Amino acid sequence: MGILQRRKIEAAIIAPIYDELRQRLGEAEAQAIIDAAVSKAAMRSAREFADATEEGTSLLTFQALQSLWTQDDALEIEVVRADDKVFDYNVLRCRYAETYREMGLGHIGHLLSCNRDAVFCKGYDARIKMSRTQTIMQGATHCDFRYVLEEKTAP
Repeated sequence: MGILQRRKIEAAIIAPIYDELRQRLGEAEAQAIIDAAVSKAAMRSAREFADATEEGTSLLTFQALQSLWTQDDALEIEVVRADDKVFDYNVLRCRYAETYREMGLGHIGHLLSCNRDAVFCKGYDARIKMSRTQTIMQGATHCDFRYVLEEKTAP
């Protein structure tokens, strides 16, 4: 099963929990709880991927994982640069965003998917730093993913 299908199943499970949290605690607290829980899950997943990378983690092994997120035409991407120091690409179509909107969860789609990205790369290899200034999920025409491999990790 691809990640897009997995995220759809997860969202269907999270939706009623989120609604209950929102009713009891308010929108801000409900979103904070979902964000924290999803971020912790992303970190665990990243560490599992890192532990399974026999040759050790790098920006190149990180790039190799990209096919998991693009599987089933989940993302249409345009690679700008991909080497052992830099991995830059733009997402031109995001079926994750489309799926959450169809499910009525577009307002928390960034918590269910987008916020995982920076956490995942940190958990996979702390030397990989991600920046992104915009996402389709939050209304932009494209997502601009920019990853760089820093030689030394900050203390």
